[in-house]
Formats: sequence, structure tokens, C-alpha cells
Amino acid sequence: MLTLHTAELLVTGPGSAPLPGGAVLVDGDRIARTGPYEEVAAAHPHARTRRWPGVITPGLVVRGADELLERTYYPDDPYEVTELGADPIRGAAALQALTMTEPRWGHSARRGTQRLLARGVVAVCGRFTIPAVRTAVSRSGLTILPPAAYEGLPALDPFAGRGAAAEAFHGILEAGVPARFAVFAVADEAELLEQGATTCVATVIGGRLLHRRR
Repeated sequence: MLTLHTAELLVTGPGSAPLPGGAVLVDGDRIARTGPYEEVAAAHPHARTRRWPGVITPGLVVRGADELLERTYYPDDPYEVTELGADPIRGAAALQALTMTEPRWGHSARRGTQRLLARGVVAVCGRFTIPAVRTAVSRSGLTILPPAAYEGLPALDPFAGRGAAAEAFHGILEAGVPARFAVFAVADEAELLEQGATTCVATVIGGRLLHRRR
């Protein structure tokens, strides 16, 4: 089934010229075409159309995902929030007090991957040593990449520590590549870097809508 995603602006990759009123045509798990909405829609009149606010970009990549998912605990909302709070828990002493088991790490990682998807992330860099965590990441649809250098503590927001929004893009949007992209409720790349990845309204991986802001 063909699905046509369109927004006020389309950015197909680093260095590409932004296309006002651009669109991405998805056929199954692949991108079939990109271009001006009017042209793509006219060529494929039976495609289902999804209209989004803001900017469509390639999906994002986050660094230090092993730190974020194997050395950070995400409390189970609402069951643990009263006792532990809603914020992620880090630090050897705090984690030791939680008596972490492999299944508990797996459940935490699933919650962590949902937070990443809600920020437009489609790929993560890191080396996972806890089997339950690696399984959770693989099942989430996120692509696992080798570790990449970063400074300071890793962040759920892929734009943290970046000089330009495009530095966090994973791949480009063109015909034939996997349909992995995100939509952000901002005007352009400059505002995206300024406002951050929590402006994400949708994340598509393999042609499937894995996150949509309620």
C-alpha cells in the first residue's frame, strides 16, 4: 500500500536544499519517491495521504545508547513513579539499590526505546552486553550501530552536543532506501536544533508509524 507523507518542509539529508511542501511516498518498507507534494500526489492519486505539521527529516541517530539503556533505569509509569519518581535513574549506587535483574533491565530498555522513538530516533550507537536489553532494542525496530564517540553524558536527545541538526540525521531520504524518517513540529532545521527532539510528532521505521504524538 502506498502512503504519502507531506509537511510544510522536507529535508532529505545533510546539505540538501529544503523543499517547501515536500512529500515522501512510501511503498511497503521502502521510499518510492520524494518531491513536491503536488507532483507526487498527481502521479499516485490512490496513495493514502498523511499530512504533518512542520518538517520531515531523516530519522535520527543517538550515541551512547548502551549507557542510556544498560546503565540507566526508566521507572515504570505509573507503578514505580510514586516511589522512584519519573526521571531516569543513573549511577552505580542508585542502580545497586534497585537490585537490577536481567528481566528488569529488559523492561526498562523497552521503556527507554519508547522515549527514543518519541524523539525521532531510528538508530542507536552502542555495544549491548545484556541479552534482554539487546532483544528489546532489536524488537523496537531501531537499527543498532557500532559505538560512536561522544563527549560528556549521553542524552536521549540526539541533538545534544551537535553543532547542526543534520549531524544527527541517519541516512538520506531518496527512492529505494528504507523508509526511516521523522517529523518535527518546527519551522526549519535551525529551530529544530534550538527546540530539540521533543518536538517530534511522528517516527516512521520500515514504513510503519512507530510513534505518533497524541
